[in-house]
Amino acid sequence: MLICITMPVNKVPIEEFLELSRMHPVLDVRSPGEYQHAHIPAALSFPLFTNEERAVVGTLYKQRSREEAIKEGLDYFGPRMRPMVEHAEAILAGRTTKGRPPGKTLLVHCWRGGMRSGAVAWLLDLYGFDVYVLAGGYKSFRRWVLAQFEKEYPFKMLGGYTGSGKTEVLKELERRKEVVIDLEALAAHRGSAFGAFGQAEQPGQELFENLLAMQLNSALATGLPIWLEDESQRIGHINLPNAFWERMRKAPLYFLEVGFEQRLEHIVNGYGAFSREMLINAIIRIRKRLGPLETKTAINHLLEDNLKECFRILLWYYDKYYTRSLRQREQLDELLHSIPCEEVDAKANAEKVRALHQST
Repeated sequence: MLICITMPVNKVPIEEFLELSRMHPVLDVRSPGEYQHAHIPAALSFPLFTNEERAVVGTLYKQRSREEAIKEGLDYFGPRMRPMVEHAEAILAGRTTKGRPPGKTLLVHCWRGGMRSGAVAWLLDLYGFDVYVLAGGYKSFRRWVLAQFEKEYPFKMLGGYTGSGKTEVLKELERRKEVVIDLEALAAHRGSAFGAFGQAEQPGQELFENLLAMQLNSALATGLPIWLEDESQRIGHINLPNAFWERMRKAPLYFLEVGFEQRLEHIVNGYGAFSREMLINAIIRIRKRLGPLETKTAINHLLEDNLKECFRILLWYYDKYYTRSLRQREQLDELLHSIPCEEVDAKANAEKVRALHQST
């Protein structure tokens, strides 16, 4: 909503834009609020308008005229032209590798690939930068994101009851050059009532999808199997996209068979350090499914500092829940590959997973 100028600036489709983004900075010229809601991973916030200014210009555009909106936008844009150029210079200088001069290429996008990105691209091009604008803006990126979830992928699922050390095994597989997407790391949540413990704030749904789509695209390009942890469709407040989750459910499942007592010990060691208040609140969140007697008993054990018996009740509950989910999976007999494991040992169990996968 600023100005429409014919410029010697390259407009490129999303696939080319993302390829260029591997080497050059991406400047998101939408408002800070739009960026905060969700953005292209690795893009930098480079707003043309503040949240308030965007609201004013948008209101003028809708209620008065395009021309009035452009004039108001120019009042905001004019005084910050030099600071924006200097900011762009600083961004490029910050990416300079030792012994090499700063690059000159910048990638720019707004919401639709229209006036905001056009105005900033014009300014940066005028100064002498090589500028590429995303055709269709962030909306075209979102269409690309949603399309990634419809693709076929060579998924390999890592399963196991709670406390089996699945996340640690995935990390070990990654260290051994396997292709891994850690859904819980992307969602900043471990997937249970206790899953937010020790985690950063979860991303919004849209940002999670953006992050996942980028990782899927990179993983698919390797041509190798893609390892994922067997998850429920919901991870905290994040929902895995339907088509993506359905493909997970139809993929081969490598299931870590770890004994109950070994898993219990692992859980106590992992969660026992958290405050009693946090643990009690988590138990209360599942009280309807856990049942009133088990909830009361688990909390009493906790108050008596008997962590092991408290978590024993919780582990029974989660085992029952996962067993039910397993039985609902179609063609389970064909998909399931059980892996007996003596201990919760990431290195040893990762090696067993790799050996079984190579033999099947």
